[in-house]
Amino acid sequence: MSSGLIALLDDITALAKVAASSLDDAGAMAAKAGGKAAGIVIDDAAVTPRYVVGLCAERELPIIAKIAKGSLKNKMLILLPGALGLSLVAPWVITPLLMAGGAFLCLEGYHKVLHLVRPGHHEEKGDASTATTAAELENERVSSAIRTDFILSAEIMAITLAAVSTSPLWMQAFVLAVVGLGMTLLVYGVVALIVKADDAGVALARSGAGSVRVLGRAIVTGMPVFLKVLSFVGMIAMLWVGGGILVHGLHEMGVHGPEKAVHHAAEAFASLLPSLHGLLAWLGQAGIAAVLGVIVGAIVDPLVKHVLAPLWARFRAKKA
Repeated sequence: MSSGLIALLDDITALAKVAASSLDDAGAMAAKAGGKAAGIVIDDAAVTPRYVVGLCAERELPIIAKIAKGSLKNKMLILLPGALGLSLVAPWVITPLLMAGGAFLCLEGYHKVLHLVRPGHHEEKGDASTATTAAELENERVSSAIRTDFILSAEIMAITLAAVSTSPLWMQAFVLAVVGLGMTLLVYGVVALIVKADDAGVALARSGAGSVRVLGRAIVTGMPVFLKVLSFVGMIAMLWVGGGILVHGLHEMGVHGPEKAVHHAAEAFASLLPSLHGLLAWLGQAGIAAVLGVIVGAIVDPLVKHVLAPLWARFRAKKA
């Protein structure tokens, strides 16, 4: 009797160790997938604050909370079940779908490059508001932000799914949920800090202590510069991630040449300074991927404008 109980306890202990190891693996996968989605996260944090511009200060945090809630619904109620279903029914679609998302990131990054080089060349469409009250304007902004977030969230979940596609289904679900929740909290937590930084700066600038007033003024005057820098970093990260996804996707589909060429070029660049080999190799790969991202974006742009957009417009017209 006692030996049987001891054996049972040993089995339970072994299962607990396996479960703990699996959770550690899932956590590591979630961190790795989250790192790959960094470009999307940075861009999202840079873009989202514009949705509260022109609205009263006391509504800023509630609006961000609404957008965050919508983002979480996008990820958990639509994209996560869809990703798991795709993994079960048609896992072969994951790589092409991820590459399509990578092309979208390249396109968005290319538009940002154009706007940087020629300000006003690429303007956001559909920003004209039809709202007649503050409540209507708020709802309009929130809806627009959630629609934009859906595209970015889909890319985050696709990157995550590709990173865990060979894992058991429960681990895929766990990692997708962790990344979805973590990214949402990170992005909108940062956005909340950004939009309230001006108010904090003004409050500090009005305080009595001289050094505190200087800090407050520095925050107020520095926030526009900070947002520009954040937007620029987001642009580079989107191009790097998008280009990298396409190169790796081609490798997964049996076209190994581009990835080998990028690797050899990065190694050649890193050999210039052996003491910083690891850093230079990473910078070389990221830089080449970003340049490829611009090229792909330039190719995809006319395709979207002159082929896909008209087809989508016709489809919507027939549906209406």
